[in-house]
Amino acid sequence: MDNSYRVELVKTHGARDAIDAQLNGKDVAVTHTGVFGCSTKWAEKSGDRAAALEKIDQQPVSVTLASMADLTKLRANPSHRMMLVDFWASWCGSCIVEFADLEDTLRMYAGRDRSLVTVSTNIPDEKAGVLRFLEKKHATSTNLLFNSDEREAHQKAFDPAWDSAVPYTILLSGDGRVLYKKLGSVDLLELRRTILANLPSDFIEFNRYWQSH
Repeated sequence: MDNSYRVELVKTHGARDAIDAQLNGKDVAVTHTGVFGCSTKWAEKSGDRAAALEKIDQQPVSVTLASMADLTKLRANPSHRMMLVDFWASWCGSCIVEFADLEDTLRMYAGRDRSLVTVSTNIPDEKAGVLRFLEKKHATSTNLLFNSDEREAHQKAFDPAWDSAVPYTILLSGDGRVLYKKLGSVDLLELRRTILANLPSDFIEFNRYWQSH
């Protein structure tokens, strides 16, 4: 595409120059550039992919009861540089639809300083069903469940402005700032772009790029 993956270091725009030449009836000056980048696309990586999936399958899946105090603490003290919290319920169709995408998002950025916490708004005597669902989705995230049927009180303990509906998803920075917040189904691309815009990076243009796209 161009001569550098670092936006601020780009000096030539191979793909754009080639398109401009074609549109103007001219020969393309550079007809080939060598491939340089991550090798995950090569066929020999399939074994590594299978091993990675097997490692994920071996991770335990659990759910823990959470009190109102636990949820207040969770909001005040994010566990990582970024923490995504997803409130859902087993009876909520849109929650179920997006659940796998959120787990995939956790795995996409597993090597970064971020975490995913799912919080089921089911009541405690439905714990067995909640756990079955989490096991089916192999939810290796931190998984919580309201510890009483005082659903509204639990919601307010986490966010006093939350208007009692699920799915409710919020992305917090390590110092508690809200980076993304959605009542209803998430915009997955917007969420992932927000994560990329705020991930620790060795060069600022990486973050600036995702902040502007």
